[in-house]
Amino acid sequence: MAGSDVKAKYIAADTTAADADGVCQSQTPAAGGEQALTINGALSSGGVATFVAARLITITSAGADSGRTFTVTGTDVNGNAQTETITGPATTTVTGTKYFRTVTEVLVDDNTAGAITVGMANTSLDVVYAGRARLRGIYLIHTGTAGTIPFRNGGATGTAMLTVPTPASANSTRDLVIPDEGIMFDSGAYITYTAGTTVFSSFVALYN
Repeated sequence: MAGSDVKAKYIAADTTAADADGVCQSQTPAAGGEQALTINGALSSGGVATFVAARLITITSAGADSGRTFTVTGTDVNGNAQTETITGPATTTVTGTKYFRTVTEVLVDDNTAGAITVGMANTSLDVVYAGRARLRGIYLIHTGTAGTIPFRNGGATGTAMLTVPTPASANSTRDLVIPDEGIMFDSGAYITYTAGTTVFSSFVALYN
């Protein structure tokens, strides 16, 4: 008897809301030239900030720091090394465009005008499978918040190949079976959602 080539991926929702200093608590670089910020936020341990799902990084300044450049290093949603350069905020907060699963270093190119914090937005990205895959089914546990879960081809801005509605029914479940050959994701299957007010608790995705 031939075995099944279907695989399962468990994804738990990231329940941590946006946090302006979750990566780096307030500090004012003043040593001159390029400097490393201390990664000491609530989501850090041993100098590394780690998120349940990949998150967009935010830089907040008490001063006008649009002349400063911040270089964020860590890993992406798939665990690959990643770097992003973010121009500092003219006022309050700026948000990067790359999703980070971990942050291992934040550099600023010179002294800042005000105290700086580094955190993450509530926009989240997670991955079912990074390569070509057919989505076969989903076993979903709901929360008390209704919404939708888009399953995207190729990443955060990819086409939503399937959007699953979720009712406001905490701890209820849904077993979704996709007929025929499933849904093809030729560039990888990803989900996007809002952390902190998540519309699901967890799910298991079946794919091959």
